[in-house]
Amino acid sequence: MKRLLMIAIALITFTATTNAQTFKLGIKGGVNFANLEGNLDRVANIDSRTGFHIGGLLELGFGDNFSIQPEVLYSSQGADVREFDTDIDYLNVPVLAKFKFLKILSFEVGPQFGFAIQEGDENPLTGDFNNLDVSGAAGVSVKISSFFAQARYNFGFTDAYDNIDTKNSTVQLSVGYYIF
Repeated sequence: MKRLLMIAIALITFTATTNAQTFKLGIKGGVNFANLEGNLDRVANIDSRTGFHIGGLLELGFGDNFSIQPEVLYSSQGADVREFDTDIDYLNVPVLAKFKFLKILSFEVGPQFGFAIQEGDENPLTGDFNNLDVSGAAGVSVKISSFFAQARYNFGFTDAYDNIDTKNSTVQLSVGYYIF
């Protein structure tokens, strides 16, 4: 029985070693093209807000073609309206499944949790503002050496305001660098 147990432990150890988890730590930043989507009958002339995002990421590899990529990003979002600005800054935490194709191309998809950390003063809708934004994220990434570029679309599942159907919608273009 001990011999069978030792063989099982050796086999499990060998299997875990050959499929060892790899990880990469990186930094990224870029431009946001953010807007609020939904039933905004009370508001006219809505334009996207151009902002930025900056933060870090950790890529946890499971084999050659799949990884999980959690990120922590400061992200300026909202919309520009003729009468006022809805400037909402978030601490976003996307947790993405990353599928690699070829050597340099990958597809990323997963949930994103946004925690509001600052709201613009010009917004008359502040009374019913939601502090948590739950979104979906999907995008592509190109990696060359330790550098990468990403294009991603974040689409809100929850309303930015309780009393108005307003979901965050953000296109992000990023560049980054894997530190190790």
